[in-house]
Amino acid sequence: EVFQPKLLSLIKKHIMQESRIWNLYGPAEVSLCCTYHLVDLGMDQKVIPIGRTLPNYQCLIHDEFGQSVITDQHGELLVGGVGVFAGYLYRNDLTEKAVVDIDNMIYYRTGDLVQMDSCGLLYYIGRKDYQVKLHGQRIEIGEIERCLLNKDVSACIIVKCGDDHLVAYVQGTNINEEDLREHCSSHLPTFMIPSMFVVLDRLPLNASGKIDLERLPAPNFSLSSVPARTKYDAPRTELEQRVHDLWCEILKTSGKKIARTTNFFAIGGHSLLFVQLYYDYQSNFRFDSQMISIAPFLLHATIADHAKLLNTVKFSGIKSEVWNTLHIDEGNNLSYEQFERIKFIHKF
Repeated sequence: EVFQPKLLSLIKKHIMQESRIWNLYGPAEVSLCCTYHLVDLGMDQKVIPIGRTLPNYQCLIHDEFGQSVITDQHGELLVGGVGVFAGYLYRNDLTEKAVVDIDNMIYYRTGDLVQMDSCGLLYYIGRKDYQVKLHGQRIEIGEIERCLLNKDVSACIIVKCGDDHLVAYVQGTNINEEDLREHCSSHLPTFMIPSMFVVLDRLPLNASGKIDLERLPAPNFSLSSVPARTKYDAPRTELEQRVHDLWCEILKTSGKKIARTTNFFAIGGHSLLFVQLYYDYQSNFRFDSQMISIAPFLLHATIADHAKLLNTVKFSGIKSEVWNTLHIDEGNNLSYEQFERIKFIHKF
């Protein structure tokens, strides 16, 4: 597991000043320990490395294609040296998957994702099997969890829900979902921000003390899950109504009402749909990313806030040039069939 700064702070309260803290890493297959790091107690550290390789060990970092990675790039840690095991007893099938011969040396494939900085220090990222793919993007779940743990969160877990959503289950008190979303928006790329944050007093644990995924409450992305106090807050202006209609089109909720203060991600929206919504804004209100980027829309993802942002475009007096490959509105020299075909293609 990652050596969390919160744990370091707790330890420092109960040890003598002259004490030393070592962060050691190593699975049982390499005789328990293969890297080490002396923690600097005088430095405020957000991330604590697992350090450098012990003598008589060798560490390699490979990507998914078996190639060495560059500095600060994630990859699987392979460990070779004197302590590497010979194999699993009576399980040659598992042994073949776990070890690899590189330049006549046996390396154990740890399944752990690490990265090395410019100083040669190794940092533990998470498990390789704790990596998910969402909308074509490979996401390190551990990176999102570490981001949340830097907020006022005592424990959390990220779960992929279906093919479109990441759900963050968070343990803590006095935690606001919007604060968590804004915190993630400030530290993570758009595609890594969870669609929903479920705040619990305590995460369910199984007999071994680990989080019990089967007992986590199922997320509800429907409009009926929106709190009653915001459910009936209808659009108040013509501009808010236009934004509302675009949301309904993107989210495919035609005929249903979306409150002007409801968060886009709380009702089934995700990063891919949000990018599509942003492009629809550009097309309908004729502005480009230099005038207003996607960032403020993401930080304030409600109909009311989006209307305020779009209102600045409407009354700014600045006319931006919107690049179009197909001038659909200027079909003077087109036949009716050609014009209809272009409109059909433009939808996609």
